[in-house]
Amino acid sequence: MSTQSALLKVMSDAARKAARGLNRDFGELAELQVAKKAPADFVSAADLKAEQVIFESLSKARPGYSFLGEERGLIEGTDKTHTWIVDPLDGTTNFLHAIPHFAINIALQRDGAIVAALTHNPVTNETFWAEKGKGAFVNDHRLRVAARQKLDESVIATGIPFLGHGQHAKFLKELHQISQRVAGVRRFGSAALDLAWVAAGRFDGYWERDLKPWDLAAGILLVREAGGKVTDAEGDDTMLTTGSICAGNLEIHPLLQGRLTAAK
Repeated sequence: MSTQSALLKVMSDAARKAARGLNRDFGELAELQVAKKAPADFVSAADLKAEQVIFESLSKARPGYSFLGEERGLIEGTDKTHTWIVDPLDGTTNFLHAIPHFAINIALQRDGAIVAALTHNPVTNETFWAEKGKGAFVNDHRLRVAARQKLDESVIATGIPFLGHGQHAKFLKELHQISQRVAGVRRFGSAALDLAWVAAGRFDGYWERDLKPWDLAAGILLVREAGGKVTDAEGDDTMLTTGSICAGNLEIHPLLQGRLTAAK
């Protein structure tokens, strides 16, 4: 058992408030889905609404902190040392298609380092959270990355470039290098939950490119606090600027990263 600090409570409250609206909208969307193609603008409205709820909640609790959100970009606060990094709805395409796999992502960056992280799945009511130096948890349970040591026993998550996004040829080379050496590759459509699931030991590793800071910030800390290793695809610590990521436990990470290098 672990109790959340005051800071994590602030983040948790903000996520839960936003989750109530998303769950309502998701329910409506599932109804719409049966009748006709659910409109994308309905989803962007849900997205905006969720971010507004989070922004108001965090700003009230910690006035002056800067805020970097998917919808509104960077809002500079009076406190230049702290920045919230927020994705109000990670897994938008899943949400749009009434697939119940999406998350709210909130991270706090202090002087350039991620110090607190929270990834909340509104449908399963799982909250993955971590504070720097204090471990990672899902709800009340401590998280540890999986203990597997060989690629051929591992299930690896990824994201596939889609219309207008990413480098398809590079991805196919990487998939070729990895898929023939692992027990399985999964593509679930939420980078936030992919990283949370690596932290929880459900996935043994994860790689992806062309991501944004709000996709990654919370998950980087979750995996590290669960005993795992996270770098960019080249093995450096520039995930938030390059947008590429490679994550796993201490044995799987270098093996996975080696395959990415071999795919060049």
